[in-house]
Amino acid sequence: MLDRLKKRRVKQNKDSLNHILELTQTINQGQTIDDLLYEYKRILLDELKIEKVLVYNLFNRSWEVILSAGVDEEEINKIDVEKNLLVFDDIENLTFSSDESLAGFDSVIPLRSRDKIIGYVLIGDAEDREGISPTIKHLVFIQIVSNIIVVFIENKRMQDVMLEQEAFKREMQLASKIQNQLIPNAKELPSHKRLSIQTVYLPHLGVGGDYYDFIQLSKNTIGFCVADVSGKGIAAAILMSNFQAILRTFFTNRVSPVKLISLLNKRVNSSANNEKFITMFLGKYNLRTRKLTYVNAGHLPPLLYNPNKNQLISLDKGCIGLGMLDHIMGIEVGKVKIEKKSKLIAFTDGLIELEKGDEITNKLSFLKKTLSSEKDLADNFQSFRDFIAENYNRKTIFDDISLIGLEFY
Repeated sequence: MLDRLKKRRVKQNKDSLNHILELTQTINQGQTIDDLLYEYKRILLDELKIEKVLVYNLFNRSWEVILSAGVDEEEINKIDVEKNLLVFDDIENLTFSSDESLAGFDSVIPLRSRDKIIGYVLIGDAEDREGISPTIKHLVFIQIVSNIIVVFIENKRMQDVMLEQEAFKREMQLASKIQNQLIPNAKELPSHKRLSIQTVYLPHLGVGGDYYDFIQLSKNTIGFCVADVSGKGIAAAILMSNFQAILRTFFTNRVSPVKLISLLNKRVNSSANNEKFITMFLGKYNLRTRKLTYVNAGHLPPLLYNPNKNQLISLDKGCIGLGMLDHIMGIEVGKVKIEKKSKLIAFTDGLIELEKGDEITNKLSFLKKTLSSEKDLADNFQSFRDFIAENYNRKTIFDDISLIGLEFY
């Protein structure tokens, strides 16, 4: 009799080891989570003769059922993991439990990873031929294989998340590279003995909704703009890329500023579907007459400093932003005669609006003070770059930054 029991135990242990081996082989073969759950379910129901299995797994801070067999929907709906299961730190017999939501189960098995409970297995069955519940007979083994399952699922999900993040990172890097190619670099900027140009472009998330451009409209005329799409990230970047193509199509020396703004507004409405808008400062400067013609379409007013008069003015004439209304009425065109040694900067709000705790601080006064100095524009921009670097280190910058400057000789 003892020999028979011993042989039975040896066979049971051998079977258990074989089941574990089957699971590990499934894992090593790179099977999916569904494949592994199918094998796990087969072992419990077909091999161990367990009648009811319900497995919970913690994912993204919420509990979800990853396997249910022999359990009806009504039983599942009765169970609240945080209320009914978190009280269990170890294997527990539920036969004498007073919790009615667990009445259909015989045992609960907590599952751990890195000393944290990440899952629960509820099992129930009828007595077998020998009068010994399979649940009791195989309880430790069920705990072992269940832990293998949930740890694999956790690792698999983490791996999938990392792969998705890596793929997203590569896509963002590509998008950033493409967008940066749309922004004119130093070699592509107009060059003239009567004009010096400085620029800064820093999308906060790799890609963004800020944009600036310079276009040689004629031998003596240069067009330029700074624009900002509402919002950040991919959606803003796509709209801005589309806007850049539209602007370069319509911005010519022959088109009037009023006509150009109307055309751009129509196209932005068509592209943004009333979900986003664009603020923009658009300027056209004649090197021979020294006349600046501009429209400020809802953008932060650029600053123009005249050192001869020690005068700082804001360029605010214009209209509302693009895409805010179907038709823009009353577009006001600004005209300024630029004196020698004057300096102009145009920028987006990411440069002057900084986070300080729960508040947003405005650093426009810093720009005004820096620009109003006797230093040339190149020195001013070095101060601006130092300011940006300092606030990036402090993590107070939370938006895209575009900044352009023109110094007139």
